[in-house]
Amino acid sequence: MFGFDLDAVRLYLPPLAVLVTCAFVLWFMHWLLIRRRDGGLSSIRGQLVLLGLALITVILVVLALPVGEATKSDLLSLLGLVFTGIFALASTTFVSNAMAGFMLRSVKSFRHGDFIRVGEHFGRVTVNSLFHTEIQSQERDLITLPNLYLTTNPLTVVRSSGTFTSCEVSLGYDVAWHKVEPLLKLATQEAGLDEPFVQILTLGDFSIVYKTGGICSDVNQLLTQRTRLKKAVLDQLHGAGIEIVSPNFMNQRQLSDDQIFSAVPQYSNSRHEAELSPETKIFDKAAKVVKIRTMLDDVARLKAAVDKDSLLLEGADKEQAEQIKLRIVEAGERIKSLENIIEKARENQQKEENERS
Repeated sequence: MFGFDLDAVRLYLPPLAVLVTCAFVLWFMHWLLIRRRDGGLSSIRGQLVLLGLALITVILVVLALPVGEATKSDLLSLLGLVFTGIFALASTTFVSNAMAGFMLRSVKSFRHGDFIRVGEHFGRVTVNSLFHTEIQSQERDLITLPNLYLTTNPLTVVRSSGTFTSCEVSLGYDVAWHKVEPLLKLATQEAGLDEPFVQILTLGDFSIVYKTGGICSDVNQLLTQRTRLKKAVLDQLHGAGIEIVSPNFMNQRQLSDDQIFSAVPQYSNSRHEAELSPETKIFDKAAKVVKIRTMLDDVARLKAAVDKDSLLLEGADKEQAEQIKLRIVEAGERIKSLENIIEKARENQQKEENERS
C-alpha cells in the first residue's frame, strides 16, 4: 500500500551519516572535556569547544543536504544572519567586560592579594582576569564580580603600605573631652596602630560621638586590628571609670547613682592575638595568590640580576669573574627552586578549582 522509494533514502543517507557522526563526536568530546576533566581544560573552555563543534555540525549537515547549490547558499546565508544576530545581542556585555578588563589592567589600581571594596562587596583579590575579578570576602566566600561592575562603581583599594583603621564611640556630656582624648589615643597605641588621632564627629542631643584610630601598617591583619582597637577602647574607658552609655539609657529605668555599667578591663596580649588571627583562614586563597605573586617578583628580580652580572662578566678580571660566576650559579639555582614551587602551587590551585566546580 505504501511505496518504498529507495532513491529518496539514498539521497538522505549522506546528511544522516554526517549527523550521526557529528553527534558521536559531540558526545565523545562532552565525556572527555566535561566529565573527565583530566585534559587540563577548564569547564568554560570545554563548553566553548562543544559550541564550536555544534556550529560545525550544523554547517556540515546543511552542505550534505540533497538540495541545489543555490538553496544551500541561501541556507548558509540565513544561518550566518541568525548567528550574527545572536552574537551581536549577546556580545554587548561580553565586549564591555573585556574592555573594562583592559582598562583595569592599564590603570593597575590593584593587584592580587589587595583588599578592595566595590559597592557592598569587600574582600581580597584572588583572580584578576580579562572578564571578571574574584575576591574572597570576610566570610571566606569567593565572590565573582564582572569587570564592568568594577569600572562603573566607586572602587576603594586598601594600600599595601598601610591604611587608617578607626572606630566610633558615644559618651555622655558629663565626661569632659580632654579626659576622653588621651584615653582614646592610648587605646589606639595599645592596639598597635601608628599615628593615633581622635575626632569629635557629632554633638548629639544626648551624647558626643568620638572617632579614634590610627595607621594599620600590616594590612594582612586588618580585621584583627579593628577588633583589637575596639577591645582597647573598652578597656581604657572602663579602666578609667567612664561609662559607655548615653543618658537615654538612664531614662529607661531608675538606677542608683553608684551603679556603674562597665566591665573589668582585661588587657590583652597583642602578640598572642596575632598568632590566633582569623585572616589566615578567611583569606586563605588570597594568601596563596600573594605568595605566588611574591615568588614571581623574586624570579624576575633574580633574572635581572643574572643579566646584569652576565654583562659585568665580560670586563671583569679572573678573581672578580669567579665571584660573578658563583653569584650567577646561586641565582640560577634559586630561580629553578622558585619556579618548581610556583608550578606546584599552581597545580594545587587548579586541583582545588576543579574540585570546587
